[in-house]
Parts: sequence; structure tokens; C-alpha cells
Amino acid sequence: MKKLILLFLLLLAIRVTAQEASADAAYIKENYSKYEYQVPMRDGKKLFTVVYAPKDHSKTYPVMMQRTCYNVGPYGPEHYKTSLGPSSLFLHDGYIFVYQDVRGRWMSEGIFQEMTPALEEHKTSTDIDEGTDTYDTIDWLLKNVSGNDGKVGVWGISYPGFYTTAALLSRHPALLAASPQAPIANLYHDDAFHNGAFMLTANFGFYPYFTNRQDDKPTQQAGKRFEAGTNDGYDFFLKMGSLRNSNVKYYQDTIRLWNEMMDHPNYDQHWKDRNILPHLHDIKTATLVTGGWYDAEDLYGAIKTYKVLKMRNPNTPVYFAMGPWVHGGWARGDGDHLGDVDFGAATSAYYREKIEFAFFSHYLKGTVLDLPKVSVFETGVNQWKAYNQWPPEDSKEQNLYFLPNGKLSFEAPKDKGNAFNEFVSDPNKPVPFINHKTMDMDREYMTSDQRFAAAMPDVLTYQTDVLTNDVTLSGDIWAHLSVSTTGTDADWVVKVIDVYPDTAQNNKWTGKEVQMAGYQQMVRSEAMRGKFRHGFDSPVAFTPGKVSRVNFELQDVLHTFKTGHRIMVQLQSTWFPLIDRNTQQFQDIMKAKDTDFKSETHRVFTSAVNPSFLRVKVLQE
Repeated sequence: MKKLILLFLLLLAIRVTAQEASADAAYIKENYSKYEYQVPMRDGKKLFTVVYAPKDHSKTYPVMMQRTCYNVGPYGPEHYKTSLGPSSLFLHDGYIFVYQDVRGRWMSEGIFQEMTPALEEHKTSTDIDEGTDTYDTIDWLLKNVSGNDGKVGVWGISYPGFYTTAALLSRHPALLAASPQAPIANLYHDDAFHNGAFMLTANFGFYPYFTNRQDDKPTQQAGKRFEAGTNDGYDFFLKMGSLRNSNVKYYQDTIRLWNEMMDHPNYDQHWKDRNILPHLHDIKTATLVTGGWYDAEDLYGAIKTYKVLKMRNPNTPVYFAMGPWVHGGWARGDGDHLGDVDFGAATSAYYREKIEFAFFSHYLKGTVLDLPKVSVFETGVNQWKAYNQWPPEDSKEQNLYFLPNGKLSFEAPKDKGNAFNEFVSDPNKPVPFINHKTMDMDREYMTSDQRFAAAMPDVLTYQTDVLTNDVTLSGDIWAHLSVSTTGTDADWVVKVIDVYPDTAQNNKWTGKEVQMAGYQQMVRSEAMRGKFRHGFDSPVAFTPGKVSRVNFELQDVLHTFKTGHRIMVQLQSTWFPLIDRNTQQFQDIMKAKDTDFKSETHRVFTSAVNPSFLRVKVLQE
């Protein structure tokens, strides 16, 4: 009977959602007129732009704009979108909604570049970037679209989040509010590589579909999806072999953007030009940066964009919102769980109304704003927190040490010897990143149960005693490892885990074959390609057997490990196929042969002389 009730409630929720979407679609056609334009840029190129304007001409409206590389369809003045704006709250409040295909994508002219490099100066009409394209678009809209009140807001998620950040560089006086959401900030660190380790599953299937054109000819034709013929990504990518086989077996050098990643494994000028963060100065536009704690794609971008904007523009209103969401999860769905983990409430609906809608309404329509500068959801205890800054002022840095016998402690090791743990890492038998078959980067991996990994011989595990008090981590986490290897290169993967007590009860989201008793919930994780330990633009080989320091950032968290839980850290050297395999030899892995992958023995040192630890920020409340 319970199962029938749950099924009924699920079907009811789906029906209500469908009814709401259908109602919005009908409302748009009844209340908005659609127009399509080719908007000229300063260099003569024209960008395809769609305007949805209210039919009520008795008043004027602010403009809400999104610039995207994912198409502004459906195309044709008779075909309407079924939703407008960041949420239906905007639709019913009255705005002029504008969508634009960015330069070189879909129906816009020009040649597309991945994250068009931003220019500090624009001396001639040919000195163009996304900032100038935004400026020219806003200027044209204000002069040519009737009924606007001269105020403009911009928003976007992921790649459109990058275009929203780039819109800030237009510095157009009419741009009063912007919300970069899960923005790509530095393509090397966001999407392509994580600390030099290539994000394989995230990129491999993406680029065939994304690459619908590589010339200056506008098109409505979508790219073709890659068909692997299997849902077993672990097996597929092992059989593919080295990364150079992606072209030998599948792409045949036909995808320019894929080859750009293959040709630039180091953080060279190609990538430095695609880092927008250094350009975020002299910004006057009020900005709301949004991200998700479990964003598998662009966690780096949201956190870094906020921190740089806040630091370099101290007199500009900069807001920050982070919830328990996957990539874009705040814009759709309830945000009440991820995988087996329950967040206790519909966090996404709260964000859409109380944070996003309130922000734009204030800066574009003059409503009263009662919004803290920082709104962050604290996982573990499932509650919203408000702060004046991020990380909170009351966060205190502490070290969480790896100790002999698998211990983890805030007390430093006392062993004066040379204690270590070691394991054999075989890249031909890599540790999987998730405990089921998938061809995708399943986002649930960011909270999934890690007991399957803890049982593997090439995964080291360290954990605290049972906690007698709550411990809240609030801010960035840095791994500081003392390691050695018998090879000349190695990857290091660190996972921070919340271990539930044996008394933990299942919740309504708990998987069929899962028990929350003893659950090992991943809280934060990251990989580091060891040869980049001295700089991502300057790889350096390991000397076999020599102790080396490997330090890298795992990104921010706000998570409470509750009394009765344990804090665990797992450390491994493969994480497949989330990241590509390291040959464990000092070489360009993008051009490695299948025979280059070698087993090597890695050591992690846990002594006072060679300590390994996490540097964390513990919230003092």
C-alpha cells in the first residue's frame, strides 16, 4: 500500500509540473509577442536575437537577457518558447525577454571560440569579445525595441553563465543586474581539466553534439550525439585505450574543440587567454553569483567568480548563493535530494523566489530587498545560513592529519620516524568513480556511498574516532600530501567523506539496495595530476622513491559532520572514467600509446617529519 501511495504522489507531482508548464506556454502566447532580429555588431557581424515583448503597451518594462551557445530556439516568429526568464515568477511579473545566439553559434554570424578571450582594450572595431558584443546588443535593444524602460538584467547557467560574467565587462550603464550561475570562469580548471587531470566523461560525449558547425555559416542543424553502443563507460573507455585513440577510432580529427584540449594538456597561453577572472575589475553592475555544492561541472567557476568579484570590486553589490544542487539544479526541480541523500526541503523553490527573483526585482523594478550578501545551505544539518562574507569570518584554519593505522585527527602526528602507507596503482585496472554502469558523469557521484571504494586494496582510508561534537567545515579545503612513487608521475585523488552511524535510518530517497546505516557520503573530492605540483604550466617529473609535496585545492564546502558521525578521507590514484588514466610515466598523456600505462607503487607518508593533512576551515559558532 505504501508503494502505491508513493507512486500516486509521484505521478501527481509530474502531472502538476506538466500542467504548470502547459499553463506557462499558454500564458506566453496570450500575453507576449515574439520578434526575431539580426543585431549588428561593431565589426559588421550580425547576431541572431529573439525578443518576447508584453502585448500590454500601457507601461514600460525592464529587459531580461540571456546570451547562449546552446540555441535560442524554437526558430520562426510563429514558434514560441514554453518558458521565459529564470523562472515563471518573472514571466508573470512583466519583462521584455531577450535571447541571443552568440557569435559563431547557430543562427549568428562569425566563427565560434571556446570562451572567447577577453580584451582589456578595444581600440578598433575589430577588437571584439563577448563584452563588446553584449554592449552592442544592449545599445541596439534600447534604441530599437519599444516599451523598454532603459534597465537591463542578464542571467545564464553554465556556458550562458560565462556569457553573463562576460556581460559585466561590457560595463554598459543600462546593465543594472547580472546573475552568473554555475559560470565557467577558467575553462582549464572548470570543465577541461581538474588540477591537470583530464575530465574524460564530462567532455568525450559533449563535443560531438556541441559541434554543430565549425564555420561562419549560420544553421539550425544540431550536432550528432556520439553513440557508444553501451552504457558501460568503464569498459568502453578501457577498450578505447589511450586518449589519442579518441581520434584514431572515433573522431578522425574532425572536431576542432576536442583537438584543442588534446593539444594543450598544460596550462599554456591557450588556456590563460580563456580565464575571465583577471578581467573582473571596475564592475559597477549588481551581481548575484549562484552555484551548487554538488555541481560536477562548474563548482570552481561559481566560487572563484564570487571571490574575485568581491575582492576586486569592494564598492559593488555582490551577492553569493550556494545550495545543495547539481549543475543548474536551482533552476528546475525541487532540490530536495541527490541520490540517497535527503536535504529536507525544496531548496530550489526557495532560491527562485527568495533570492533570485528578489534580487532582480530590486535592481530592475525598485522593490525592497531583504537579502543577505551570502546565502548558503549547510549540508549535514540541512539549513540555510546567512553571512556577510564567504567564507564566514568565524572560520578558523585547522589541519586534519593522516595518521598511522588509518587514523584521522586534528592532532599532529608524533611519530619521528618515516611512517607511511603504500598501495599498488594499476592504470589498467583503475578504481571506478561510481558503483554502477554509466557512460555519463552521473552527478550522484558527488554524494554517493563510498563503501565500495573503501574495500579496494588501492584505496587508502583514514577516519576519525566517533565525533562527540558537531564539526562544521566552512570554506575551501586544501590537501597537503607527502608522497612518493616508483614511477615518474602519478595522480592523487582525495575524497572527504561523512560516515553515518550504524543507527542511521533510511529516508524516502534511499536506493533499493542501499542502507544509510554506515553510509559513507562523499562531501567533497578532487584529483591532482602530480607532475603539475609546481605549476600547471610547468610539469615536473617525480624522482622515483623521493618524498615530494603535492598540494592542491578541493574547493569549498559548508557541511556539518554531526555528533555520532565520523570524518573519513579516502586517497587513491585512479578515478575512472571520471578522469583519464595517468600512464604513471612523465610524458604527454594525450599522445601516449596503450603500452605506456604502467603499474607503480605509491606511498603516502604520515609522520611528523613528512606529514600529510587537509587544511580545512572549521566554523566556530
